Amino acid sequence: MFRSLLPRTLCAALMMAGASALGAGAARAGACPADKVVSSGKGQAESKAAAQGVTDTVIAATDLAKEPVGIPDRWFRLRRLVIEPGGIVPWHSHGDRPALIYVVSGEVVEHASTCAVPILHKAGEATAETHATAHWWKNTGRTPAILLSADLFPVKGDPHEM
Repeated sequence: MFRSLLPRTLCAALMMAGASALGAGAARAGACPADKVVSSGKGQAESKAAAQGVTDTVIAATDLAKEPVGIPDRWFRLRRLVIEPGGIVPWHSHGDRPALIYVVSGEVVEHASTCAVPILHKAGEATAETHATAHWWKNTGRTPAILLSADLFPVKGDPHEM
């Protein structure tokens, strides 16, 4: 369905930027404080709130089965999310969909199942979403929050799913 819309150089640049942003030199202000990390399900409560005030645009997606890495049934997907003030990205899990998130502008609060307190993410910060991540996000600020999300999305799913 989606063809390789993302040039390999841009793809490589995104991966390198994500790796360096999450590496040793990155500011980790947007992480759960070490003394507040808890086992999954013991942190922030699951929210039943539906998506609201969120525009989720798939910028590009590449079928990884057709690339030299040969990963079947996965898309490498890049999305732009705009979360309006008061907007909510509903509860979801990354059990089968690792992702990297970069906050372009604004700020957003994450409510994670593995953290006892909400986590504030600000512009310029990046965070990894791993198999242990189950969470929801809310923009509690006064301006839109703009995020870039790169993930390995299962082909069986809707590419526009959060």
